[in-house]
Amino acid sequence: MEFENFSETTIRLAVFASVFAIMAIVEALWPRKQRTQPRTTRWFTNIGVVVVDSITVRLIFPVVAVGVAIYAHDNGWGLLNLIAMPFWLKVLISVVLMDMAIYWQHVASHKIPMFWRVHRMHHVDRDIDVSTGTRFHPIEIVLSMLYKMAVIMLLGPAAFGVFLFEVLLNGSAMFNHANVRLPLWLDRIVRILFVTPDMHRIHHSVHRDETDSNYGFNLAIWDKMFGTYIDQPRDGHDDMVIGMKGYQDDKPSNLLWSLLFPFK
Repeated sequence: MEFENFSETTIRLAVFASVFAIMAIVEALWPRKQRTQPRTTRWFTNIGVVVVDSITVRLIFPVVAVGVAIYAHDNGWGLLNLIAMPFWLKVLISVVLMDMAIYWQHVASHKIPMFWRVHRMHHVDRDIDVSTGTRFHPIEIVLSMLYKMAVIMLLGPAAFGVFLFEVLLNGSAMFNHANVRLPLWLDRIVRILFVTPDMHRIHHSVHRDETDSNYGFNLAIWDKMFGTYIDQPRDGHDDMVIGMKGYQDDKPSNLLWSLLFPFK
């Protein structure tokens, strides 16, 4: 079990570092929007949040999502553990249903005031780039982990499916937050199934109706299926303002300010 945990952690860290580095290079070469702030302070804060999040999860949870999936399987808990099916199909269904569960979690984080107070730290970032995909308050990370554990116990997904989903979730969050200029024809093709940077950037608009849209992180089908999809921002990608009204200053780029923001 220790070797399995080590392998899971190593793979996830390697994927995280690789995707972050690739998207950072690509967005530096082909940026979609002009930055309002330099990278230095923002990245220190956003990556600092990742460090705080990682320490918090390690201190609070003896096991994480994959461990809960293994426990549910061993005890026959969850819907998918009661249905006989090929392993590949169970993995595929697990990934898709977990992705839909995260979509609804994201919707709830906007619609329920107490959750929005925590989630808005993610939105107050005045620029959107690969580092924004890592900027989630530690309280939100804890709540998200509890939610995923509950979903896993009810759903009974394959442990490998949960692992694959977690890797895809982290990678896609960095991809669709990246300040990357995809060719429009390619963006149109990719967003048939998957969330693109242009699609998710609308979610970070200062206009609240646009903030309350395009909730998906990985699969684009949920927004289209549940009526929360907006194709383009009203102000255009070049002129749209990122962040939140009332916080268009340098404060969101301060680590301590950001961690205390939900309590302000």
